[in-house]
Parts: sequence; structure tokens; C-alpha cells
Amino acid sequence: MSGYSKGPHDLGGDCHAWLLPQGGWGESNSGLVRGAGVSLLVDTLYDLPHTAEMLEAYRPLTANHPIRTLVNTHSDGDHWFGNQLVAGPGVEIVASEAATELMTPAAVSEMAALHDRDGEVGEFIRSVGGRFDLSGITATPPTRTFTGELDLDVGGRQVRLIQVGPAHTPGDVLVYVPDAKVVYTGDILFIGGAPLVWAGPVSRCIAACERILDLELTAIVPGHGPLTDKDGVRQVRDYLAFVALEATKRFKEGLTVEEAVASMDLGRFAAMSEQGRIAANVLNVYEELDPSRPRSDRLEQFSRIAAFELGGTA
Repeated sequence: MSGYSKGPHDLGGDCHAWLLPQGGWGESNSGLVRGAGVSLLVDTLYDLPHTAEMLEAYRPLTANHPIRTLVNTHSDGDHWFGNQLVAGPGVEIVASEAATELMTPAAVSEMAALHDRDGEVGEFIRSVGGRFDLSGITATPPTRTFTGELDLDVGGRQVRLIQVGPAHTPGDVLVYVPDAKVVYTGDILFIGGAPLVWAGPVSRCIAACERILDLELTAIVPGHGPLTDKDGVRQVRDYLAFVALEATKRFKEGLTVEEAVASMDLGRFAAMSEQGRIAANVLNVYEELDPSRPRSDRLEQFSRIAAFELGGTA
């Protein structure tokens, strides 16, 4: 996923994006929306050093428009572990109720433990996340929650929060700025890398893509990767539809998850990076098709991705 630079990027309409190449594991994006005398920040980053760098780069934009609202698009650590550097008197942190339930001190310690884990999972996590330092993080959850949709006033501008989870995670939210026609999607969109369905079902992720396509847009900021347009959204949607179709065929044929993953030819989607996510995505489809199957936790999902990436199997 080369070909784009680290942010900030001006999207027009007093909206901005901080992009973190190459958009892989942990390399998430953030956004800034300015109104009259105040700003809204969309997401912080995976660790304190990266968040501090991002906030410093935004400083010329926020010096006279201080951040008074922080929206976390979902509960993955690379979108909220830096919250403590923004929190303070007069700052409201907003997320969906479902996301907030997962934004806990335990979530921080569990993710840090994965980095220190022995075996294949630890090896994989360190290989993709070794540039991040999860020390010193104090879990700083939202101070305001909602379900469904919520309109925020940012210095006289409307910013609409649209809950589309459960999808990638249980509580995903789109952040839409109608007057600028800009949307920040969180991890509903990975551009250049394979989409990832932790929570699902996959059909909900497809529906979230359709919700984005229904918006009037001039700029789309994904959770990871470069800025995109509606063709990029369709690529993500079509990948998810392909995985759902092919996994369902193999489920009906009686193949195991491992056999299904090994037998799938990704065709036009094979150029995406992070191909190991197919192992978690197929597992998600199987769990939806067989309600009696125990739901996998994040460790099992990472284990399957790690096995694929390190050994070529799920």
C-alpha cells in the first residue's frame, strides 16, 4: 500500500485526515473537523508516541480551534489507546454504547499481553506491531455514549454519527460531515489491505458499505490505508460478498474452516495485503451458519491469522 504520504491531509471544507502509511496492522488513520472556534477529532492512535506526533501535526489547525470533542469509531485499541492525550476538562469523548463496553483497562492489558506472548501469535503480533509501544497507556473511555444515530454541533456545524455495528466490531460508527460531504469510516474500510470481520456477521459489514455508498461524498477516510472513493468502498463490499459466498459453499459441502480457507482462490482480491485475515473472515461465516458453534475470541482469531501468515494455513 505505497503511494501516499503520512498526514495531515486537507480534504476541503475544513476537514482533515491524518494518514499513517502503509495502513497495515496498527497503522490507523484519524480525522479533524473544525467549526467556529472548536474542533472535533476522529480517533486517536495505537500508542502514545504516535498519538502525540499526530496531535502535534494538527496543532497549527487546532491552536485557535481547540479539540472539544473526540469521537472513537470503535473499540479496537489502534483507534482509542491514545485518548488520554486528548482527554481533559471541556473535552467530551463520544462512542457507541456497544463500543464503550469494550474500552476498558482489561482491553489495554490484554492487547499488551499479546505483544509479549510466546509462540506463533506473539511472533506474528510482534512482526506487524513491533513499531508500537503500549507502555504508559491509561484506559480513557468515552464520557458520552449513544445508540443508533447522534448529531453533534461542532462550532455551528453538524457532524452526524451513524452506528453501523455490529460489523467489524460490536459498535462501529461512521462519522459524516454533511456540509463538506466527508465521511470517516473507521475499520469498516481497509483500503489496500484485506477487510477484517472480528464481530460480524459479514452481512452487517456489507450493509455498512452500502450505507456509505448511500451518502453524498467528496472524500472518504478509511480506518486504514489511503483516501478512497466509492469504487474503493465497492471493492471492500465485493470482497466481503465473495468471502461470504465461497465460505457458505464450502460449509454446505462439509469442509472444515481450515479446508475452506486452504481451498479458496482469492482471484482479483489476491493483490490485497494482510491476506491472513481470510482465516478469521471464513471462521466468522461458519459461526453465523452454525449457531451451535462456540463464538471464537480474539485470541483464536489472531491464532488463525498468524498460522496463515506464518505458515500459509489457517
